[in-house]
Amino acid sequence: MPWKETNKMDQRIEFAMKALSCSNFRELCKEYGISTKTGYKWRERFVESGVAGMTEQSRRPRSHARELPEDVVCEIVRLKQAHPHWGPRKIRALYQRKHPGEIPSESSFKRVLERAGLTQTRKRRRAKDGGRLASGRKAETPNDVWTVDFKGWWLSATGDRVEPLTVRDEYSRMLLEMRAVDSCSIKTIQPCFERLFQRHGLPGAIRSDNGPPFASTYGLLGLTRLSAWWLALGIDLERGRPGCPQDNGGHERMHLDVRRELQAGKIGRDQEAFDLWRHEYNNERPHEALEMATPAEFYEPSKRQYEGTPDDLDYKGLETRRVNIQSGHIRHEGMLIRISCALAGWSVGLIPLNDGRIEVWFASLLIGHIEPETESFTVIPPDGVKRVLPNQKV
Repeated sequence: MPWKETNKMDQRIEFAMKALSCSNFRELCKEYGISTKTGYKWRERFVESGVAGMTEQSRRPRSHARELPEDVVCEIVRLKQAHPHWGPRKIRALYQRKHPGEIPSESSFKRVLERAGLTQTRKRRRAKDGGRLASGRKAETPNDVWTVDFKGWWLSATGDRVEPLTVRDEYSRMLLEMRAVDSCSIKTIQPCFERLFQRHGLPGAIRSDNGPPFASTYGLLGLTRLSAWWLALGIDLERGRPGCPQDNGGHERMHLDVRRELQAGKIGRDQEAFDLWRHEYNNERPHEALEMATPAEFYEPSKRQYEGTPDDLDYKGLETRRVNIQSGHIRHEGMLIRISCALAGWSVGLIPLNDGRIEVWFASLLIGHIEPETESFTVIPPDGVKRVLPNQKV
C-alpha cells in the first residue's frame, strides 16, 4: 500500500534507514508499497540531507535548459534602461546589431523586461464616426503620403512655449522635419514646407488634422491658404476625421515618443536637440512595421521635383477667373460670386453644365457649382468631390 496519511514522515525515515543496510531493495520497496524509483529518491535524499530531506519539495524545475545567462539578461536590461520607451522588439533588434549571431527570442526579451518591471500595458482607443475631405488613400511607396501635425505644446525649463511642427513620410516612417516654430501662421509654416520640398521633392498627398493652418472649420471644404497652395503644387489633401487622432495613428505614436523623451525633459526651442533626436529616430531606432529596419533604410527622395510656386494655375483651355485677393470673389457674366479667401490670388476653372449650372474647379479639385439664376455659389459636399479635371488624364 502507498504511504499512510497519518505518518508519512515517519514511514519515509523508517524506509530510508532500512534501505541503507537492506540486502533486497526491491522487496523493501514492495513492502512499503512504492516503486523502486521512488525508493531510490528517498534513500538519496536521506543520505544527502538527513531527516530534513524527507519533507515534500516543490516540483518546479530548478533550472531551464534554455535559461538565459546572467550577462545576457543584464545586457537586455541595460539596453532597455538606455532606451526606456522602446518595446521588446526594438530592444531585440538593437541587441542583435550589437551582438551578431544567435540571440534569444522576442518572447524571452519580453519576459525579461516584464520581470524587471520595465514594460507598460498600452491603452486602446475606440474609433468614432465622422468625416471630411479624404479619399482613404494609403501610402504604398515613399512620398505617396506625408503626414503633418503640431506636437501639443509644452513649457520649457525657462517658461517658453514650445510647439514643434512635425512632418513624416507615412510609408517609410521617415521623420522629415521636426522644427520649433514661433507661430502657426502661413508666413511661418510655408517656408518650412518650401525647404522640405526642395530637399525631398513633392509628395503625392499630405494628411493632416482639421485644425489651422492645415484646415479651417468654416472654410470652403476646409481649405486654408496653406492647403490651397499644396493643391496648386499638385499635392492631394487627406484629412482625418474630426476628433479621431487614430486616423493619423502612426504620427500620433511618434508624438508619444517626443512627449516621453523631449517634452518630459522640458527641452526648449533647441533646434539642435530636435535634429539630434530626429537623426536617432530615422537612423538608429528600429521600427516593427519595417521588419525592425530604420526609416532611413526605406526612404528615398521623391521623383517629383519642386520648381517653386507657379504664378497661376493652368486649366488646359477652360474658362478661368481669378479670385480677388481682398474679398475672395470672382466676376462672371456680370455676377459677383463669392468663392473663398483661401483661394485668393489663384484662378479657378469653369465648366458649364447642361442644366445651366457651372462647375468650379480649383487645381484638380471640384469645389462647387455656380447657380446663375440665384447668382450664388454652392459648395459640393465632401463625398461628392472629384479630384481629376475632365480634360486631364488620371
